[in-house]
Amino acid sequence: MQEFQELVDWIVGKGLSTDSIEDILQGVAEQLVALGYPLLRASITMPSIDPLQRGFAVAWSRSSGISVHVQGHDDAGQEMFRRSPVSYLLSNNLQYGRWKLPPDEDGPSYAMLQELADLGATEYLLKLTPYPGGTALAGVGFSLAGDGPAGFSEKQIADLDIFLPALALACYRIAATRVATDMLAVYTGTRTSERILSGQTRRGEGSAIYAAILLADLKNFTSLNENHAPDNIVGWLNEHFEAIGQPVEEQGGEILKFMGDSLLAIFPADMENPAEACRRALSAARTAAEANAALNERRSDASQPEILADIVLHVGEVFYGNVGAARRLDFTAIGKAVNEAARMEKLCDTVDRSLLASEAFVSHFETGFEKVGTFSLKGVTRPAEIYALTE
Repeated sequence: MQEFQELVDWIVGKGLSTDSIEDILQGVAEQLVALGYPLLRASITMPSIDPLQRGFAVAWSRSSGISVHVQGHDDAGQEMFRRSPVSYLLSNNLQYGRWKLPPDEDGPSYAMLQELADLGATEYLLKLTPYPGGTALAGVGFSLAGDGPAGFSEKQIADLDIFLPALALACYRIAATRVATDMLAVYTGTRTSERILSGQTRRGEGSAIYAAILLADLKNFTSLNENHAPDNIVGWLNEHFEAIGQPVEEQGGEILKFMGDSLLAIFPADMENPAEACRRALSAARTAAEANAALNERRSDASQPEILADIVLHVGEVFYGNVGAARRLDFTAIGKAVNEAARMEKLCDTVDRSLLASEAFVSHFETGFEKVGTFSLKGVTRPAEIYALTE
């Protein structure tokens, strides 16, 4: 009992000091081996709140150490889950399963059990610890595979319950932190999420920053909504936002928001020398335009409608922070420069060009742009000189 209390204390300490489930599992596995468990493999399995993965498993192997396996939302991932011991327990409202290996021909067929048997395992057991409802973090699964002549003893199995609650709590703490960090970044962007998690959560809290601005707008989207099914519209919208958004992120930009059929991104800049941020914004805009054109070509070949995009580039000072109601905030960028970029976008059809830039933006380039006119922007006192890429 004393040895397991020491293991509980170790787990609690690691749960408060690390964000690595891998480190915790390795320590637990090594200590179980030291306590006499004939351990061949151990794993921790958890669901995920992530747009790209359904869940993940961290595994320790006596021969190869730590590995991480991710299960996607695709058909292959769904099928993998359906044919897993975890799925079997959940579908039968069970929290504990124990299988002697090699598996019984008349029992459930799981490829993993046969793989473990081929490695010499004689027993596999799985315990689930549920978490409170309300989120997709429904619980954690802890499994052991042993290669002792008779598998695990009854006492070894019973002793697992001494430390499993502490292990489940440690995993929950780490997973909840990852959800807060990763999913906030998915919805708000990496830089914005870092500011929010650092405590910048009060309305009006933020700062003035200098940034290159990229505003992209998908054209004729209203007419598409009138003529096509909503699920098709959403799919096309996602494809174009991916084509435009990926180069923005690759060039270090921050997508602040999707506004219907528009995308707003900033590239934070040094006010004294914003040329580098402008260069990255221009590179992102060029790549985005090319990717959108390639997407339209593929869609046209499939007899689907093309969706053109207008892109505007500007640079200036913006307020980057919290705006909104007391309990419903938006961490975004507002200010004169953002308003000017929005007004500039309306000129794309006027001058029949799909990529426009302001005089302030173009001033950081020696070549590559040509002036297309001077225009009055709604709500802006001073007429604006507008430029397009040299054709």
